[in-house]
Amino acid sequence: MDPVTGDPAEPFDAIVKASGSEAGFRAEISERLNFSVTVFFLGLDSELIFVGDAGTTEPNESTERIGVEAAIFWRPTAWLVIDATAAKTDAKFKDAPRGADNIPDAHDFVGAFGAIALLENGFVGSLRVRHFGDAALIEDNSVRKDGTTLVNLGLSYPLAKFEFGLEVLNLFDSGGHDIEYFYESRLFNEVQSVENFHFHPVEPREFRLRIKYVF
Repeated sequence: MDPVTGDPAEPFDAIVKASGSEAGFRAEISERLNFSVTVFFLGLDSELIFVGDAGTTEPNESTERIGVEAAIFWRPTAWLVIDATAAKTDAKFKDAPRGADNIPDAHDFVGAFGAIALLENGFVGSLRVRHFGDAALIEDNSVRKDGTTLVNLGLSYPLAKFEFGLEVLNLFDSGGHDIEYFYESRLFNEVQSVENFHFHPVEPREFRLRIKYVF
């Protein structure tokens, strides 16, 4: 049923054909260092796309994704562990004309970085960085969303059967957007619909105290 009009919605196949393949390698340099690189392809006969005007998702045309992903794990010292991942993807509608084949909200690049420090006094510190690159918001790529980078910091200390921790989320108080779309909407006091950005901002800087008991 259409959530706006209440009319019966057009039926569609809930499960569509998908095909994918990947090739890559993994290298174990030592017990403290390994990395991997993978090239992948994914094809979907249909893809669900969010439609802001209706406030729902609808099946769309077939899509193809080609990309490369890399990951590394490194323990340079006994007290420090580092890991990182990154992926670069080219996502397009398969049968759309060139220049109008971008998949809305499909990010070109995503990456993450983490570090854990195991200190001699028992404290454990952690740093996590998450980055989403910019992305097209409409098919012709004339409107794009900005990338976002979030940094989280953590510190914990075990004491007997307890673990006490402090987490700082969004350490640098980033003002980016977790979710963002571009479509027509109209407020109650507006005569005509207007195309504009619609977004959910990232949560502001937060401090969290954590107590864990192991039994």
